[in-house]
Parts: sequence; structure tokens; C-alpha cells
Amino acid sequence: MAKRRKGRAINGILLLDKPYEMSSNHALQAAKRVYFAAKAGHTGALDPLATGMLPICFGEATKFSQFLLDTDKVYQVTAKLGIRTTTSDADGEIVAEKAVDVSADQLASALERFRGTSKQVPSMYSALKYQGQPLYKYAREGIEVPREARDITVFRLDLLRFEGDEVELEIHCSKGTYIRTIVDDLGELLGCGAHVAELRRVAVGSYPADKMVTLEQIENLLAQAKEQDMSPSELLDPLLLPMNTAVDGIPAVYIDEASASYLRHGNPVQVSGAPLDGLVQVHVGDEDQAEDSEFIGIGQINDDGLVAPKRIIVAQA
Repeated sequence: MAKRRKGRAINGILLLDKPYEMSSNHALQAAKRVYFAAKAGHTGALDPLATGMLPICFGEATKFSQFLLDTDKVYQVTAKLGIRTTTSDADGEIVAEKAVDVSADQLASALERFRGTSKQVPSMYSALKYQGQPLYKYAREGIEVPREARDITVFRLDLLRFEGDEVELEIHCSKGTYIRTIVDDLGELLGCGAHVAELRRVAVGSYPADKMVTLEQIENLLAQAKEQDMSPSELLDPLLLPMNTAVDGIPAVYIDEASASYLRHGNPVQVSGAPLDGLVQVHVGDEDQAEDSEFIGIGQINDDGLVAPKRIIVAQA
């Protein structure tokens, strides 16, 4: 007999503003508890010392979490010059201290080196896995393992503030970019060392910072619902974004209910006006009334030019 899942079958995406000194998994579990969700997952961990945007996917939205993992991110970081640490952040042990004698021109020249596409060796204190174990576990035991340099792209790197031994930057980068590595490398270029003093993620893909909510805000709404004898879902569920926002950059196609039934049973369907290849969002409804259509998942154009199911939402009862 199948074990019944505890919790609500709720679907949607919560843009959680992860608090300082909380792990991403603890933040996920707290959000899952408040929403009493049967299924939830986050899309790309933030370090405990980092704050900011942590998209939480509930229910069927977890099928599209990979698209958020693969998308660009925007971070705001404060680098402390003159001190290099074992972890390249404020949590590590100091390994070197040097006087800071950096001009604005020297800083501008060094920052230019990071813009565009380059190779980056992941930090030993990252969650990237080697032989099934996160790198940070090896690092805590004093073990260094081989890491391959990976291509990253810094689309935009803006200097927000340079005062004394602090440099504040905003960085728009590709997936897999380690900000702590950029800061550590910047310190080495400047000859004084540096580490991450503060780090905040302000955007994931097209999601803007003003859509984030804190754990405190959602817990206050939960308490408010109890005080007013309301269902918590009445106040909490409007905070959730639609599932298709996770795949915002993918073109959409529109089909009728009969074609949707075929897709849900694993069969490809012909769609007039579909792209020649790649992925497509699949909506049930009329393109002329797109706002009223129902998003049912992601399809893949196959070799016959048909839309084949790739990530399809289970039909709601």
C-alpha cells in the first residue's frame, strides 16, 4: 500500500528572502512547514552567511526547478580588502593580512579582468560534489581534491562603493559562478588579499528582488490567519508565483484539451506554429487569451516536428 504524503498538494513558487546564518535546507523546511506543503524543493543553495533570493518550488513546480538552477543570478557583495581567509568569507580563519594601498584606478583595472567569459576553479568550500561528497566536507577535514576549471560569464559587474578597505559590487553572472572565488581572486590581483564580508542574492533569472518575502512575514500571516479564524491558505497562497514563471524565457505554444490529454499520456502532438526545435511551454487555451490559458508543462520538439512531453504537470482532480 502506497504511503500517503503528508501535507497540502499545493503548486507554485515562493521567492523566499533567506535570512543570515540559516542553511538553505533549514529555510526550505521552515517554508514547507508554514505552508503545510506535501512536496517542496529549493533551486540552488545559498551559503548560511548569504542572504537573499531562494526560490522555493512547491508541488508540481519542483519539475521546473532545474530551469531556475540553470539561469543567471545577480548578487550584491561586500569585499573586505587586506584579509584573506581559508573559506574566502568572514566565516573562515585568517591566513594572511596585508596593508591596503589600492587606488580607484587600480581597482577599476582589476575589476575589468572579471567581466565577460573566463575559467573559474570552484572553491573547496562550495557544495559542488566530488565522488559523491560536497567539496566543503573535504575542506573541513583539511583535504584538497582536484577541481576542473569551468566556463563562467560575468555579464555585468558594477562598482557600487569603494571606501577604505571595503568594496561593494553588484554582479550579474551565469550559473555556477562562485562569488567568493571572484573576491578572493580580486584580492590577489590587488596584492592585498580579500574575503566576502557580506553576500546577498537579489535576482534569480527574471525574478526581481521586490517579489521576495521573509520567513517572518509568512509566519506573521500564519498567525494573523489563526487570530482571524481564517484558512492560512487565504493569506499565504497569494504570495506564490505561477509555475510557468520558472520557464519564463521558453517560447509558448497553445493546444486544446484533446491534445493535452495525448501529451499527459506520453504521446507527442502536432502544434501549428510551433518552433522547429528546442523546448516549449505548453498551455491549454487560446493564444489570443493567453492570460486565461492553463500551463501544463514543458514539451520538446522531436525529430518529426511534433511537441513531445518532457515535464508535464499531473492533472489536478
